[in-house]
Amino acid sequence: MALTFDDGPGPYTKTLLRTLAAYDARATFFVVGQNVTAYPGIVRRAHAAGHEIGNHSWSHPDLSRLPAKAIRSQLARTDRAVEAATGVRPALVRPPYGAFDASVRRQAKRPLVLWSVDTLDWRYRNSARVARKAIKSVRPGSVILFHDIHPTTVRAIPKVLRTLSKRGYRFVTVSQLFGGRPPRLVYSRG
Repeated sequence: MALTFDDGPGPYTKTLLRTLAAYDARATFFVVGQNVTAYPGIVRRAHAAGHEIGNHSWSHPDLSRLPAKAIRSQLARTDRAVEAATGVRPALVRPPYGAFDASVRRQAKRPLVLWSVDTLDWRYRNSARVARKAIKSVRPGSVILFHDIHPTTVRAIPKVLRTLSKRGYRFVTVSQLFGGRPPRLVYSRG
């Protein structure tokens, strides 16, 4: 299964990286370019620890409401920021809000990754509730959506890792989940 974290990096990401390391868990971070420029060292650390870094746009707009040129700019600026921090261009895109259309798919030119489990951690800032939702909803092959910009989410992760590890789950990146070849669209809503 794949744990994914959106909207970072942020002030709690360093703590999250320590927790993931303690469980030998890999995750995928869908980063916002503006935050990458604010915390390049954290992105570098995440990449060096074997986590996957995906593109979540420069400033988190609804890409499906933008003209093609603006979509390209949002993705290219983030690609450059991630590449400056890690030396690698993101291979995956998660459109903000999970919003995409044919134009977003064309401009992204790489797999779009949505999720199969939404913990709603952005709405319910309650660690116990976030952990319960993740644990109750997971299945083999799940892609779980979290946000590492919320301290309540980061505090929920040890329980998620502890409980699911005991159930035999392994925590891999999105690309690893698909044997290194994710489909053009991972988990469409609907």
